[in-house]
Amino acid sequence: MQIKANDNFYKPFIVTLSIAIPVVVTILMLMPKIDAGFTNAALFPLFHAILNGTTFFVLLSGYYFIKNKNIAYHRASMITALLLSTVFLISYVISHATTPSARYGGVGILRPIYFFILVTHIILATAIVPLALFAIYRGLTGQIEKHKKIVKYTMPIWLYVSATGVVVYVFMKQYYI
Repeated sequence: MQIKANDNFYKPFIVTLSIAIPVVVTILMLMPKIDAGFTNAALFPLFHAILNGTTFFVLLSGYYFIKNKNIAYHRASMITALLLSTVFLISYVISHATTPSARYGGVGILRPIYFFILVTHIILATAIVPLALFAIYRGLTGQIEKHKKIVKYTMPIWLYVSATGVVVYVFMKQYYI
């Protein structure tokens, strides 16, 4: 499956999404919560950790497949990773619009470690949006040299974001409602 390159459409679209997503997430986190009637909001974080962990392994499989020159399976892995990340984002937005945020209560050396991981996770999660979208766009349009250039940065960042999403869950598990 190859799509026709159309930088005049896709570049502005990707940039717009890359700006809109963090803005919407920030607004939703600051707004009063909507009562959606969820009886067990603690399931959201577990679901998010499962999505992040699965994304991590799907990304690794995509790397494995491309190293073994299996382009079809690589492409399927990367599209799957994008779909998992999209489901995560939608669920994350819903959870933060409808449930109160839990606060980390750890003390001692774990506290700065947790916040370092959390802050780097958030910053890099914001950065991964345009990187992943451009990488996938370049791959799907057959712009392989541009694809290779961007994935040198995209892959390790996306792996870090998905792995630290699980680590943040492990740190926070005891504080969820």
